[in-house]
Amino acid sequence: MIGSLSSARRVRDLAEATGDVDVVVVGGGVTGAGVALDAAARGLSVLLCERTDLAAGTSRWSSKLVHGGLRYLAHGEIGLARESARERAVLMGATAPHLVRPLPFLVPDAAGRDVTALAGLGGRLGDAVRVSVPGGRGSLPPTRRVRADDVARRTPAVRPGRGGGVVFWDGQLTDDTRLVVALARTAAAYGARVLTGATVTGVDDADVHVTTGEGPLTVRAGVVVNAAGVWAQRLAPGIRLVPSRGSHLLVPGVRLGSPSAALTVPLPGSRSRYVFALPQPDGLVHLGLTDEPVEGPVPDDDAAPSDAEVQQLLDTVNQVLTEPLTRADLIGAYAGYRPLVQSRAGTGPDGATADLSRKHLLAWDGAVLSVVGGKLTTYRAMAEQAVDAVVARLGRGAARSPTARLPLVGAAPRAALDRVAAPARLVARYGTEAPLVEALGPAVVVAGRPETVGELRFAVRHEGARTVADLLDRRTRIGLVAGDRERAVPVAEQVLAEEG
Repeated sequence: MIGSLSSARRVRDLAEATGDVDVVVVGGGVTGAGVALDAAARGLSVLLCERTDLAAGTSRWSSKLVHGGLRYLAHGEIGLARESARERAVLMGATAPHLVRPLPFLVPDAAGRDVTALAGLGGRLGDAVRVSVPGGRGSLPPTRRVRADDVARRTPAVRPGRGGGVVFWDGQLTDDTRLVVALARTAAAYGARVLTGATVTGVDDADVHVTTGEGPLTVRAGVVVNAAGVWAQRLAPGIRLVPSRGSHLLVPGVRLGSPSAALTVPLPGSRSRYVFALPQPDGLVHLGLTDEPVEGPVPDDDAAPSDAEVQQLLDTVNQVLTEPLTRADLIGAYAGYRPLVQSRAGTGPDGATADLSRKHLLAWDGAVLSVVGGKLTTYRAMAEQAVDAVVARLGRGAARSPTARLPLVGAAPRAALDRVAAPARLVARYGTEAPLVEALGPAVVVAGRPETVGELRFAVRHEGARTVADLLDRRTRIGLVAGDRERAVPVAEQVLAEEG
């Protein structure tokens, strides 16, 4: 199995982890996994250390979008918008076409004709940026106005009227954690050692001290890349971060008429922030996104939406619905922290973190290179720039990154994916490996949900899953709904016992 993160591989990686290594990467989110892949693909020896599990932090709490940066255009950040559009084209066309699908976003006239006029203008500007980057032309349909019957068909819960709306297109990830796992496994295929449950406790010159469940390690590194996100200040106290919290609510898709487009409603008083009702492949709709400042040190525990955020999301989307959503409609919620970089200009009016740039930062502190900020969409560009700096510091490794053309495990051209002999849902999550997953067991984990026992077995055998939380909260997303998670725990425990 290409890039298998098996238990045998872990034993071998632990045994070989001591000694010298070119790069130690701290953090197993999308940035850290991206750095590990880029460095390994350039011929450097790599050890990735993640204190919990792959995608255990910010990377699994995103809106699961690969977006072209319309908000950046609204803020005049043309370069950042072009970078986002370029990286979206890379993901959709070369590195992970199995994990990304085109998704229409509908702004209804029920939100106001001035709103749809602005959305149409922004969409057309986004289209212009898209066609200006390699691979962007033809990757998504163009922005257009739609009629009232199109609105009713795509977003049935919207209040009917004589008006229509505007549709623009972007990319949607099947699952953000699937992207991180694919990155880590591809890095492993190129020789990177990937250790979860491995906490970096300190860096003394070039000595990196690591604590694992199997015992302590000391590794001598040429460079340490600090990709710990909102926790990056633990290794680099001099970095100025302004963390924010983004929250989502979970609603059964049938409650909104099983929409096929992302309903898009502007936040009252804002010309660049929207609340999205995002349809998911599992039949749920994720309602988000907030942007609230986080005061004080960021805790290790997962974030949770505040009561005010829940109300803000409901109030905003209810402006255009025939039957308003209530808290009784919610079957789950989640929140994550953003590692925003403090600029000289500081936050926006009243300390609003939504006005902070999503640009990333590279900063050296001795042998430690911190890479923080940015967005999930631009992880590859961040990793490329970080490894460029590492190669320059070490004086070895390929000068140019190959990752813009490097398919992740499971990736294939769309025509080849369409021929994979497995259920479409599994192909959208595992690509060309879907038949292997299906063969491990088609029985569902929880009645009424699509996840299979084969997915749990595959996660233990090849994706580094070692705990119930790894299986239910990350390799699958059953844990997003508390009641479903409770019912799935015995099955996950049984799989772990059988595969152990």
